Amino acid sequence: MKKILGTVGTSSIILALAACGSGDEDTIRITASNIPHTEILEEAATILEDDGIALDIIVAEDYNIPNIALEDGDIDANYFQHQPYLDKQTEEFGYDFAVAGDAIHIEPYALYSSEYDSVDDIPEGGLIIFSNNPAEEGRSLQLLAQEGLITLTEGVGYDATLDDIEENPKNLEFRNDVDASLLPQLYQNNEGDALIINANYALEIDLNPSEDGLITESSGTDNPFGNLIVVRAGDEEREDIQKLVEVLHSQEIQDFIEEKYEGAVLPVQ
Repeated sequence: MKKILGTVGTSSIILALAACGSGDEDTIRITASNIPHTEILEEAATILEDDGIALDIIVAEDYNIPNIALEDGDIDANYFQHQPYLDKQTEEFGYDFAVAGDAIHIEPYALYSSEYDSVDDIPEGGLIIFSNNPAEEGRSLQLLAQEGLITLTEGVGYDATLDDIEENPKNLEFRNDVDASLLPQLYQNNEGDALIINANYALEIDLNPSEDGLITESSGTDNPFGNLIVVRAGDEEREDIQKLVEVLHSQEIQDFIEEKYEGAVLPVQ
Protein backbone atom coordinates (compact mmCIF):
# COMPACT_ATOMS: atom_id res chain seq x y z
CA MET A 1 0.00 0.00 0.00
CA LYS A 2 1.33 3.40 -0.98
CA LYS A 3 0.54 6.82 0.41
CA ILE A 4 0.11 10.15 -1.33
CA LEU A 5 0.99 13.05 0.93
CA GLY A 6 -1.25 16.06 0.52
CA THR A 7 1.72 18.41 0.68
CA VAL A 8 3.43 16.97 -2.39
CA GLY A 9 3.05 18.84 -5.68
CA THR A 10 0.49 17.47 -8.12
CA SER A 11 3.00 16.64 -10.85
CA SER A 12 5.20 14.75 -8.39
CA ILE A 13 2.21 12.76 -7.17
CA ILE A 14 1.17 11.76 -10.67
CA LEU A 15 4.72 10.66 -11.48
CA ALA A 16 4.78 8.62 -8.28
CA LEU A 17 1.52 6.98 -9.23
CA ALA A 18 2.79 6.14 -12.69
CA ALA A 19 5.91 4.60 -11.23
CA CYS A 20 4.01 2.42 -8.79
CA GLY A 21 2.01 0.46 -11.34
CA SER A 22 2.96 -3.17 -11.51
CA GLY A 23 1.92 -3.70 -15.11
CA ASP A 24 0.15 -6.91 -14.03
CA GLU A 25 -3.19 -7.22 -15.82
CA ASP A 26 -4.62 -8.96 -12.71
CA THR A 27 -3.76 -5.98 -10.49
CA ILE A 28 -6.18 -3.12 -9.99
CA ARG A 29 -4.42 0.15 -9.17
CA ILE A 30 -6.85 2.10 -7.01
CA THR A 31 -6.55 5.36 -5.10
CA ALA A 32 -8.60 5.70 -1.93
CA SER A 33 -9.00 7.92 1.10
CA ASN A 34 -7.25 6.68 4.22
CA ILE A 35 -10.10 5.82 6.61
CA PRO A 36 -12.33 3.95 5.99
CA HIS A 37 -11.81 3.40 2.25
CA THR A 38 -8.31 1.95 2.40
CA GLU A 39 -9.19 -0.31 5.33
CA ILE A 40 -12.25 -1.61 3.49
CA LEU A 41 -10.18 -2.26 0.37
CA GLU A 42 -7.53 -4.08 2.39
CA GLU A 43 -10.24 -6.38 3.74
CA ALA A 44 -11.63 -6.90 0.23
CA ALA A 45 -8.13 -7.69 -1.07
CA THR A 46 -7.96 -10.84 1.06
CA ILE A 47 -11.12 -12.11 -0.65
CA LEU A 48 -10.03 -11.09 -4.14
CA GLU A 49 -6.84 -13.12 -3.79
CA ASP A 50 -8.92 -16.27 -4.31
CA ASP A 51 -9.91 -14.91 -7.74
CA GLY A 52 -6.34 -14.08 -8.67
CA ILE A 53 -6.94 -10.32 -8.40
CA ALA A 54 -4.57 -8.07 -6.46
CA LEU A 55 -5.20 -4.52 -5.30
CA ASP A 56 -2.45 -1.92 -5.51
CA ILE A 57 -3.87 0.64 -3.08
CA ILE A 58 -2.54 4.21 -3.11
CA VAL A 59 -3.70 6.33 -0.18
CA ALA A 60 -4.76 9.90 -1.00
CA GLU A 61 -5.03 12.71 1.53
CA ASP A 62 -6.53 15.07 -1.03
CA TYR A 63 -9.90 15.16 -2.78
CA ASN A 64 -8.53 16.38 -6.12
CA ILE A 65 -5.63 14.05 -6.90
CA PRO A 66 -7.63 10.80 -7.27
CA ASN A 67 -9.65 12.14 -10.21
CA ILE A 68 -6.60 13.74 -11.84
CA ALA A 69 -4.72 10.45 -11.57
CA LEU A 70 -7.68 8.52 -12.98
CA GLU A 71 -8.05 10.83 -15.96
CA ASP A 72 -4.32 10.59 -16.69
CA GLY A 73 -4.44 6.79 -16.69
CA ASP A 74 -2.11 6.42 -13.71
CA ILE A 75 -4.67 4.35 -11.81
CA ASP A 76 -7.56 2.09 -12.79
CA ALA A 77 -10.13 3.30 -10.28
CA ASN A 78 -10.69 5.48 -7.26
CA TYR A 79 -12.77 5.06 -4.13
CA PHE A 80 -13.35 8.25 -2.17
CA GLN A 81 -16.24 10.21 -3.67
CA HIS A 82 -20.02 10.27 -3.83
CA GLN A 83 -22.26 11.15 -6.77
CA PRO A 84 -22.79 14.86 -5.97
CA TYR A 85 -19.01 15.40 -5.74
CA LEU A 86 -18.42 13.45 -8.94
CA ASP A 87 -21.09 15.53 -10.70
CA LYS A 88 -19.44 18.79 -9.58
CA GLN A 89 -16.00 17.60 -10.63
CA THR A 90 -17.29 16.43 -14.02
CA GLU A 91 -19.00 19.77 -14.60
CA GLU A 92 -15.86 21.69 -13.68
CA PHE A 93 -13.18 19.56 -15.36
CA GLY A 94 -15.03 17.62 -18.05
CA TYR A 95 -14.04 14.16 -16.77
CA ASP A 96 -15.25 11.19 -18.79
CA PHE A 97 -15.79 8.81 -15.90
CA ALA A 98 -18.28 6.07 -15.05
CA VAL A 99 -19.53 4.58 -11.80
CA ALA A 100 -18.94 0.85 -11.43
CA GLY A 101 -22.00 -0.45 -9.59
CA ASP A 102 -23.96 0.86 -6.64
CA ALA A 103 -22.58 2.85 -3.72
CA ILE A 104 -20.54 0.92 -1.15
CA HIS A 105 -20.89 2.87 2.08
CA ILE A 106 -21.99 6.15 3.64
CA GLU A 107 -19.93 8.20 6.08
CA PRO A 108 -22.52 10.13 8.10
CA TYR A 109 -22.02 13.83 8.60
CA ALA A 110 -22.29 14.95 12.19
CA LEU A 111 -22.10 18.17 14.17
CA TYR A 112 -19.42 18.04 16.87
CA SER A 113 -18.48 20.40 19.67
CA SER A 114 -15.53 20.24 22.03
CA GLU A 115 -17.36 22.58 24.40
CA TYR A 116 -21.08 21.81 24.32
CA ASP A 117 -22.96 18.59 25.02
CA SER A 118 -26.19 19.33 23.15
CA VAL A 119 -27.59 21.45 20.35
CA ASP A 120 -29.52 23.47 22.92
CA ASP A 121 -26.26 24.58 24.54
CA ILE A 122 -24.93 26.25 21.38
CA PRO A 123 -25.06 29.97 22.24
CA GLU A 124 -26.75 32.88 20.50
CA GLY A 125 -24.50 34.03 17.67
CA GLY A 126 -22.46 30.82 17.83
CA LEU A 127 -20.03 29.98 15.03
CA ILE A 128 -20.61 26.82 12.98
CA ILE A 129 -17.69 25.70 10.79
CA PHE A 130 -18.01 23.29 7.87
CA SER A 131 -16.25 22.20 4.69
CA ASN A 132 -15.56 24.45 1.70
CA ASN A 133 -16.60 21.59 -0.60
CA PRO A 134 -19.43 23.12 -2.71
CA ALA A 135 -20.88 19.67 -3.36
CA GLU A 136 -21.58 19.31 0.36
CA GLU A 137 -22.70 22.78 1.43
CA GLY A 138 -26.33 21.72 1.16
CA ARG A 139 -25.56 18.54 3.05
CA SER A 140 -24.19 20.56 5.97
CA LEU A 141 -27.17 22.90 5.96
CA GLN A 142 -29.65 20.02 5.84
CA LEU A 143 -27.92 18.56 8.89
CA LEU A 144 -28.44 21.81 10.81
CA ALA A 145 -32.05 21.97 9.64
CA GLN A 146 -32.60 18.41 10.85
CA GLU A 147 -32.68 19.65 14.46
CA GLY A 148 -34.19 23.07 13.79
CA LEU A 149 -31.03 25.13 14.19
CA ILE A 150 -31.99 26.71 10.88
CA THR A 151 -34.93 26.54 8.47
CA LEU A 152 -34.32 26.24 4.74
CA THR A 153 -36.39 27.21 1.73
CA GLU A 154 -39.02 24.53 1.23
CA GLY A 155 -38.03 21.87 -1.27
CA VAL A 156 -34.45 23.05 -1.71
CA GLY A 157 -32.94 19.67 -0.84
CA TYR A 158 -29.21 19.01 -0.96
CA ASP A 159 -28.63 21.90 -3.36
CA ALA A 160 -29.18 24.37 -0.53
CA THR A 161 -26.76 27.25 -0.03
CA LEU A 162 -26.40 29.81 2.73
CA ASP A 163 -28.76 32.04 0.72
CA ASP A 164 -31.51 29.46 1.26
CA ILE A 165 -31.57 29.94 5.03
CA GLU A 166 -35.01 31.36 5.84
CA GLU A 167 -34.89 31.25 9.64
CA ASN A 168 -31.89 31.35 11.96
CA PRO A 169 -33.36 31.53 15.49
CA LYS A 170 -29.98 31.68 17.25
CA ASN A 171 -28.45 34.09 14.74
CA LEU A 172 -25.71 31.57 14.10
CA GLU A 173 -22.68 32.56 12.08
CA PHE A 174 -21.21 30.25 9.47
CA ARG A 175 -17.69 29.66 8.20
CA ASN A 176 -17.36 27.45 5.12
CA ASP A 177 -13.86 28.25 3.88
CA VAL A 178 -12.04 25.29 5.44
CA ASP A 179 -10.69 22.24 3.61
CA ALA A 180 -12.44 19.14 4.94
CA SER A 181 -9.15 17.54 5.97
CA LEU A 182 -8.41 20.45 8.35
CA LEU A 183 -11.68 20.30 10.28
CA PRO A 184 -10.42 17.75 12.85
CA GLN A 185 -7.50 20.05 13.67
CA LEU A 186 -9.86 23.00 14.17
CA TYR A 187 -11.98 20.82 16.46
CA GLN A 188 -8.94 19.89 18.53
CA ASN A 189 -7.95 23.57 18.68
CA ASN A 190 -11.40 24.43 20.06
CA GLU A 191 -12.16 26.72 17.13
CA GLY A 192 -15.81 27.57 16.55
CA ASP A 193 -18.70 26.54 18.75
CA ALA A 194 -19.45 23.47 16.63
CA LEU A 195 -18.08 21.87 13.46
CA ILE A 196 -19.60 19.60 10.85
CA ILE A 197 -17.12 16.82 10.05
CA ASN A 198 -17.40 13.90 7.66
CA ALA A 199 -17.00 10.55 9.40
CA ASN A 200 -13.80 9.58 7.57
CA TYR A 201 -12.01 12.59 9.08
CA ALA A 202 -13.81 12.33 12.42
CA LEU A 203 -12.56 8.76 12.80
CA GLU A 204 -8.97 9.99 12.57
CA ILE A 205 -9.42 11.78 15.91
CA ASP A 206 -11.57 9.04 17.48
CA LEU A 207 -14.91 10.78 17.01
CA ASN A 208 -17.85 8.52 16.21
CA PRO A 209 -20.89 10.27 14.68
CA SER A 210 -23.37 7.90 16.30
CA GLU A 211 -21.86 8.45 19.76
CA ASP A 212 -20.24 11.88 19.74
CA GLY A 213 -22.32 13.88 17.28
CA LEU A 214 -24.73 16.52 18.56
CA ILE A 215 -26.63 15.88 15.32
CA THR A 216 -25.98 12.86 13.11
CA GLU A 217 -27.07 12.57 9.51
CA SER A 218 -29.68 10.05 8.51
CA SER A 219 -28.51 7.32 6.13
CA GLY A 220 -31.91 6.69 4.54
CA THR A 221 -32.41 5.59 0.95
CA ASP A 222 -32.79 9.22 -0.15
CA ASN A 223 -29.23 10.01 0.97
CA PRO A 224 -27.17 10.50 -2.24
CA PHE A 225 -23.79 10.51 -0.50
CA GLY A 226 -22.84 6.85 -0.74
CA ASN A 227 -19.20 6.36 -1.74
CA LEU A 228 -18.52 4.87 -5.16
CA ILE A 229 -15.97 2.99 -7.23
CA VAL A 230 -15.24 5.34 -10.14
CA VAL A 231 -13.38 4.38 -13.33
CA ARG A 232 -12.76 5.82 -16.77
CA ALA A 233 -15.79 5.48 -19.06
CA GLY A 234 -15.65 2.11 -20.76
CA ASP A 235 -13.88 0.35 -17.89
CA GLU A 236 -16.95 -0.10 -15.70
CA GLU A 237 -17.67 -3.54 -17.20
CA ARG A 238 -14.12 -4.83 -16.83
CA GLU A 239 -14.30 -8.26 -15.24
CA ASP A 240 -11.84 -7.43 -12.46
CA ILE A 241 -13.59 -4.13 -11.66
CA GLN A 242 -16.97 -5.85 -11.48
CA LYS A 243 -15.50 -8.51 -9.21
CA LEU A 244 -14.14 -5.79 -6.90
CA VAL A 245 -17.58 -4.16 -6.69
CA GLU A 246 -19.20 -7.55 -6.07
CA VAL A 247 -16.84 -8.24 -3.17
CA LEU A 248 -17.36 -4.78 -1.69
CA HIS A 249 -21.11 -5.47 -1.65
CA SER A 250 -20.69 -8.94 -0.19
CA GLN A 251 -22.10 -9.84 3.21
CA GLU A 252 -18.57 -10.37 4.49
CA ILE A 253 -17.57 -6.77 3.73
CA GLN A 254 -20.87 -5.37 4.98
CA ASP A 255 -20.34 -7.21 8.27
CA PHE A 256 -16.77 -5.93 8.43
CA ILE A 257 -17.94 -2.33 8.04
CA GLU A 258 -20.64 -2.68 10.69
CA GLU A 259 -18.40 -4.40 13.21
CA LYS A 260 -15.28 -2.28 12.74
CA TYR A 261 -16.84 1.17 12.61
CA GLU A 262 -19.79 0.69 14.97
CA GLY A 263 -22.07 3.10 13.18
CA ALA A 264 -19.41 5.62 12.12
CA VAL A 265 -19.53 4.10 8.63
CA LEU A 266 -22.66 2.46 7.25
CA PRO A 267 -22.80 -0.11 4.44
CA VAL A 268 -25.25 0.70 1.67
CA GLN A 269 -27.62 -2.26 1.65
